[in-house]
Amino acid sequence: MVPPTPSTQGGASTAQYTQQFLSSVLSQRGLPYPEDVKWLIRQHLVSVSESYPSLQPKTSVYTHNDGRAVTLLQADGTLPMLFQGVTYNIPVVFWLMESYPKHPPLVYVNPTRDMIIKRPHPFVNPSGNVSIPYLHNWVYPSSNLLDLARDLSLYFARDPPLYSQRRLSSNNPPNPNTHNPNPNFAAPTHSVSVAAQPAIPPRSYPQSPYGGGGGSGRVAPRREEDAGEVFRRDAMNKLVERVDGDVRELRKRREGEMEGMFSAQAVLRKREEEIVRGFRGMLEEKEALEQQLQVVLMNSDVLEGWLRDNEGKMVDARSVSVDEAFEPCDALSKQILECTTADLAIEDVIYSLDKAVQEGAMPFDQYLRSVRLLSREQFLHRATTSKVRAAQMQAQVNSMAARPPQYTA
Repeated sequence: MVPPTPSTQGGASTAQYTQQFLSSVLSQRGLPYPEDVKWLIRQHLVSVSESYPSLQPKTSVYTHNDGRAVTLLQADGTLPMLFQGVTYNIPVVFWLMESYPKHPPLVYVNPTRDMIIKRPHPFVNPSGNVSIPYLHNWVYPSSNLLDLARDLSLYFARDPPLYSQRRLSSNNPPNPNTHNPNPNFAAPTHSVSVAAQPAIPPRSYPQSPYGGGGGSGRVAPRREEDAGEVFRRDAMNKLVERVDGDVRELRKRREGEMEGMFSAQAVLRKREEEIVRGFRGMLEEKEALEQQLQVVLMNSDVLEGWLRDNEGKMVDARSVSVDEAFEPCDALSKQILECTTADLAIEDVIYSLDKAVQEGAMPFDQYLRSVRLLSREQFLHRATTSKVRAAQMQAQVNSMAARPPQYTA
């Protein structure tokens, strides 16, 4: 699919029809480009067609190496280059792949039947695929088709990628019904060439020596190149290759250094997290030790007071009752002692009842009634013990809060 040919030959009309064509094509769903980059693709194609009217956008089917066929945009036509003071046209095609503009396009030289690709060429392989430093160093979103076309023109001017091949002469006049096999760029006028109507207004360029041969059956004569010019071109190519290699090597080293820095950063962050966790653990342990210290100090005061009260008293151990050996210090402690005593006594009674049932000394129904009554009473004693202990703990906390600090931080 190509943009419609305008009725007028003005540049403004051509640009208008090109913009209308791109707006119509990009608004459809048949192209595989993301919606967020279609506007940028349109700007790239409009810019390159305005600067190089011989390069016009169109859609065509591209077949991948795996056999997949997809409809893509392309800029097809001729690219002017200045070689030995004369401007020539090189047929090229820019394929905008599915990942464009985040990745560079595929660029091919598109030789006609009377052209051959120069072998070897530093930037064009035998299949016509173009590879220049600008494509390798493509950076989204700053890179674009217009700068790429300018770089291609400069590289082709240093070393043209196409040459004309031998053609048989013909004295017959050209047939006006002959169809041009490539209508997207203007064919150079020659005695044996057929001038087809181009799809866009052609630029007035001098005849290209790459497009066709003479009528005498000989290869088109080439201008003798100056030795200094050849040396200069070869030196420039070598310099470009060396600079490109140095840039790749430098970028590879910098990427390696960045990977190492990222790895070190990840290790440092992991160590930072471990240090923070260890510091928090030490703070929690410090608080727990301070609480234990307060409890130990309080118990020490109690023991010292008891020793002071009972110091010097000589009492016969045999005359001391077991129940009177320890005296609760307050009502809560006394209540805990009574409840604990009753709980343990009930536990012993239940154990004795179990033995009696096993030996057959007590009926089973009487055992169940007795155990139910004792368990209910034991539950009440244990619940009372839990409440009293909670009250004692709260009293100890209040007492520690009221005490002055016994140590210096």
